[in-house]
Amino acid sequence: MLKPFASDISRHLLRSLSRPLLRRSFLLLTAALFTAPAAQAQQSVGTPASVQPVPAPPAWAKSVVWYQIFVERFRNGDPQNDPTPATMYAASNGWAVPKDWAITPWTHDWFAQEPWAKASGRNYYETLEHRRYGGDLQGVLDKLNYLQALGVTALYFNPLNDAPSLHKYDARSYHHIDVTFGPDPIGDQKIIASEKPNDPTTWQWTAADNLFRKVIDEAHRRGMKVVLDYSWNHTGVEFWAWQDVVKNQKKSAYQDWYEITTFDDPATPTNEFAYKGWADVSSLPEIKKVNLPKPRVSGHPFEGDIAPGPKQHILDVSKRWLAPDGDTARGVDGYRLDVADQIPMGFWRDYYRYVKSVKPSAYLVGEIWWEKWPNHLMNPAPYTGSAGIFDAVMFYQIYRPARSFFGRVNDSLTAQQFQDSINFQWNRLPDATRRAMMNVSATHDSPRLLTDLDNPGKYKSGASARDNPAYNTGPVSEETRRRASLYRLWEYTTIGAPHIWNGDELGMWGADDPDCRKPLWWNDITGFERESPAPGHAGQPVPVAADTAILRQYRTLAAVRQKYPVLISGALNFIKSKSGSPDVLLYERQDGEKRVWILINRSKHPITFSLKAISSGGRLREVYTTHPSSATGYGKADDELIKGNKILLFPLSGRLIVRE
Repeated sequence: MLKPFASDISRHLLRSLSRPLLRRSFLLLTAALFTAPAAQAQQSVGTPASVQPVPAPPAWAKSVVWYQIFVERFRNGDPQNDPTPATMYAASNGWAVPKDWAITPWTHDWFAQEPWAKASGRNYYETLEHRRYGGDLQGVLDKLNYLQALGVTALYFNPLNDAPSLHKYDARSYHHIDVTFGPDPIGDQKIIASEKPNDPTTWQWTAADNLFRKVIDEAHRRGMKVVLDYSWNHTGVEFWAWQDVVKNQKKSAYQDWYEITTFDDPATPTNEFAYKGWADVSSLPEIKKVNLPKPRVSGHPFEGDIAPGPKQHILDVSKRWLAPDGDTARGVDGYRLDVADQIPMGFWRDYYRYVKSVKPSAYLVGEIWWEKWPNHLMNPAPYTGSAGIFDAVMFYQIYRPARSFFGRVNDSLTAQQFQDSINFQWNRLPDATRRAMMNVSATHDSPRLLTDLDNPGKYKSGASARDNPAYNTGPVSEETRRRASLYRLWEYTTIGAPHIWNGDELGMWGADDPDCRKPLWWNDITGFERESPAPGHAGQPVPVAADTAILRQYRTLAAVRQKYPVLISGALNFIKSKSGSPDVLLYERQDGEKRVWILINRSKHPITFSLKAISSGGRLREVYTTHPSSATGYGKADDELIKGNKILLFPLSGRLIVRE
């Protein structure tokens, strides 16, 4: 008789999850290079001779403005579908959901424990595991017009697949939308239970699935692309195939889907069942990799594949959402691929070809991040361009030097160092790839933009209240607000597609995960409680509210970018400043006779700039400035004719100039 599995494995999982270093944000143990003046040696990854030249990224990718949605914290549009202890259950939960548990009010003080959390006797961060606000897809539908007015033209959804957690990277089912994101959780659970999950011919559309299909339709109607996040590297412990393995051990039809170290021996009193979890996290059993020619090195690309069973299932799920009922026009427009460096290159090449065969205009963007945290970021080149892996990556590699130029940080770069760093990143990529990049700054796995630019320490190192007593988790300084406005000007006028982490446009602050995942501070929701200092930090509660000046800047920059296509299609040329100041950044975007110039003064002193350095003729007009005013806040469209041949760059300000 098979010995009881649940009690043994639950104790193991509880011990694993209690280790503080196993927070997901810290566990992105991936890959490579920041902005060194010379590239480090790269591990060679061969490309089979049979691989044909790959097409350029889809043309639409370079022109979009991305908006990343973390649904559980975006907006609660339907309180009737809120999560329950039953939908949150997983054998890997560190502790059981209390009987007095309840949904957390949207306006609740982020750093205050709820009554059920206090009664548990556990600390604040432990109880966050069970905090839910009830965000759902109806909330997304309710805000599509808002996103359109923001200038957003592409939506990137964090995982929507059915899962017990708030982040959904612990899939319970890949092919269905989470039951609590749709209007009928109980009915959806019955539909899911009636299927044979490994047989696509039995798959049905749940109410949550159909609501997401409506989101896709409504987004497309507004000219927005839709990209969906998946982790093909691991599942959760409630995933149907994993459950079968746990129950049937060696007799399971899915025993070769996972990295099983040892199966249980029924003849012994102990439970020998052991397996590999992603980054040693037991709650995330890892999909099996096969045909590896040599041991993999974390943070570097490696050859091999995914086992045939899960690989086929992944392809089936991908096709389901690319072409629902065979109609690609009503499907998603691509995928964001989580912890992509943890998956073999052979699989990615096959995946790329398959996705493009279903929908040639689909966009594939990989998470290629740490080679060795916290100093070295991965080289995206092996994953892009002619490699036939991804159209782009989340371009953290270009954000980090930008943070060092625009942020109030210790590792500050001069304007020349910043230019060299950016050129280093661009020069190892084809032009089409550079333009298709998702230029992220903040995400669900990093501090919010304002907070990141306000704290002087190293990027992603000690970037939370519990890791760093000196870390500012609250409102930022006025200087940082102005520095952030300069960064936004850069983001919307450089090569690649701007990206907004939901809530950054509202001026939200927040440290690294979990504090970057607060519910959004919507203007039409009143009664937000003041935010207490983080546990262990001194200070008084502070008011929270949407910052309309910052929101206006995002809207205006999107409109300027749309009005002047040279900001999308033009070449970018840095211009040497004759002032000799290390704080002045000058560059132009040029496409034939169409030219615009961006002038940025990072210093705390005004600088007079000669316009002869950028134009030898024609009238110049300022169309945007970040210089704050009582009327417009941080950034406005000026449309002001410039007289004379000199212009004043105010402290911590930038200007965008066009030639008539």
